[in-house]
Amino acid sequence: MKVYRLDPVGTLDGLKLGEEAEPRPGSREITIRVRATSLNYRDLKVATGAYERTAIKARPIPLSDGAGEVVEVGPGVTRVKVGDRVAPIFTQRWLAGRSDPAYASSALGGPSDGMLAERVVLSEEGVVAIPAHLTFEEAATLPCAALTAWHALFARGKLTAGETVLTLGTGGVSLFAVQFARMAGARVIVTSGSEEKFARLKALGVIDIVNYRATPDWERLVLELTGGQGVDHVLELGGSGTFAKSLAALRMGGSVYMIGNLAESAQVNPQRILAKRANVHGIQVGSREMFEAMNRAIAQARLRPVIDRQFEFGQARAAYDYFASRAHFGKVVIRGA
Repeated sequence: MKVYRLDPVGTLDGLKLGEEAEPRPGSREITIRVRATSLNYRDLKVATGAYERTAIKARPIPLSDGAGEVVEVGPGVTRVKVGDRVAPIFTQRWLAGRSDPAYASSALGGPSDGMLAERVVLSEEGVVAIPAHLTFEEAATLPCAALTAWHALFARGKLTAGETVLTLGTGGVSLFAVQFARMAGARVIVTSGSEEKFARLKALGVIDIVNYRATPDWERLVLELTGGQGVDHVLELGGSGTFAKSLAALRMGGSVYMIGNLAESAQVNPQRILAKRANVHGIQVGSREMFEAMNRAIAQARLRPVIDRQFEFGQARAAYDYFASRAHFGKVVIRGA
């Protein structure tokens, strides 16, 4: 089968396509024919050697996100059957409840092998059924970006109609937050530095857009837009320099969600948190239970993910380069082999 590996980790030049024997499922394992994968910022950090949270195995198969169909099942499998359309959960051992540091080694795309291969073998416990109305390419965008936004706004934030959500930028997590918030009847404010993307945001139903390049003190404009009250929820995706602004834009007692690898360089002033009585949450993807709840909502709303560009399997390096340029609006997808 065709498979990509990072050999070595540390540079995008290490992304190499090769041929390997097809994997076979063991007890309670399944083989998935991968029909599509998608890129996240974490995948770029793993490839370039900038991901330092956990040790990355030698020559890993990259990418945590994908979707495909079950083509073989091992002994004892009961959760899925051949022909089922599935997507993997990011942390294979996090099925429900609270996360645990012991689960970290099961994260796909590093430390564990990921999805950028023609076929992969996973535990039957490590997948969910994908919404029937979605294509494989659309479903491949769900495991990380969508679930991160869902975890923040619903599993943690208990978002309700009439509240206001602020999200920074137009990457995958932000756009899923936009779609989920509007689905729940919430107001959405988005910051963006690209006027070219404003029309696309408006097409998604976003009325309030703040140009952070034209308005460096964008938190003041957010306050004006909310009558001086501030927003109920902020998805903090900007990293260094934006956390203080996010707090300033927050209403008293509101919530800020520090998103995974995007906000890890933020500088935190505890006094400002106290002054706003802010609830600050660290968010990194979510459990299988959350994924299944999210998919039920996506299916009910007939929501369709925003895909910026799709690349063929043999163009994986071009997909990485395009993603690294940060020119994308939404998700970057690689079709299966």
